Amino acid sequence: MAGTGTEEHPHGADRLCEAGDRVYSRAVRRGRVPRRDADQVPCLLDLALLHPDPDDMDWLVPTSPQEVMTRLLRGLYEDVSASQRRVGTAVAAYEWYAGLGGSAPAAPAGEGSAIRVLEGLSRIQAAMDEATEACTREVLTVQPGGIRREDELAEGLHRALTLRGRGVHMRDLYTHVARHGQGLLNYLELMGEAVEARSLDEVIDRLILFDRTVAFIPANTDRTMALELRHPALVGYLVTVFERLWRLAIPLTAPLPDTRIEGISHREQSIAALLAEGHQDAVIAERLGISVRTCRAHIARLSETLGAASRTQLGVRIAQVGLDGPQEPVDLTQVTVPGQGSRTGR
Repeated sequence: MAGTGTEEHPHGADRLCEAGDRVYSRAVRRGRVPRRDADQVPCLLDLALLHPDPDDMDWLVPTSPQEVMTRLLRGLYEDVSASQRRVGTAVAAYEWYAGLGGSAPAAPAGEGSAIRVLEGLSRIQAAMDEATEACTREVLTVQPGGIRREDELAEGLHRALTLRGRGVHMRDLYTHVARHGQGLLNYLELMGEAVEARSLDEVIDRLILFDRTVAFIPANTDRTMALELRHPALVGYLVTVFERLWRLAIPLTAPLPDTRIEGISHREQSIAALLAEGHQDAVIAERLGISVRTCRAHIARLSETLGAASRTQLGVRIAQVGLDGPQEPVDLTQVTVPGQGSRTGR
């Protein structure tokens, strides 16, 4: 029926509508249901009783009755002093969910699924806020892209300040391009010793790790979906990836190393290495966190500095001066281009 929306399902998880009861019960019995089955019961998605299957987004899997019971009782304990009349309803709902769960053991309070799909920015923010509240020791983040926008920094500032007040240490990885953003510098100055930041030419996609027990990564390109990971092996793997990148990164308080090639900047060195790998301009720009226009301007300067008249010749020159691999000091005046002789006077 067109027009069905959440306003037509004004209830909570403690008392489902008839349609929601049928679909959720079927999902518990079968393990999952097609996404189309939930078109008439948006309440199940809004209440996080159904969520996308990580292995097939066309299917929805149910939140276990045990986890729903834990959630209900936790909310009950928080609200009981203000609303005694909810006790009877919640207890009845608890018994109903317990009947669906059979003899399966209840999940420990506060423990989530090993992999949970979070759909919608509000759901993602709520899960991040919950992880922030539970964090007591350490936060590790990878922030891809270029210069961080002010609104992006402001969005996570309340969580960062909460963590700093609790004595939590934070380590952030950025691309080198992010060094040029005044907003990031202001943020780091505000946070003081609570945050340690380093940068690399390019980093992996966005990653946030709390206390090495829960991780958040994007689940689609526009970042309206995320994966919440609690499986120890997955989280441990991501921690290892972060630590290896961290060892390679350069502190934001330290200058970038000299390329040791006159006339070529550190960023142009990075672009040259990616050109040597055969990447197109758009891919290079995305990986380094710059615009395609800026990337092409750097390529033009590379061509001029290296005396290349074409893209093919630029690739040859990049290899000749060693920009496609580990850097060693190079005297450009002594490098010979086929058909041109040695280059001097540059």
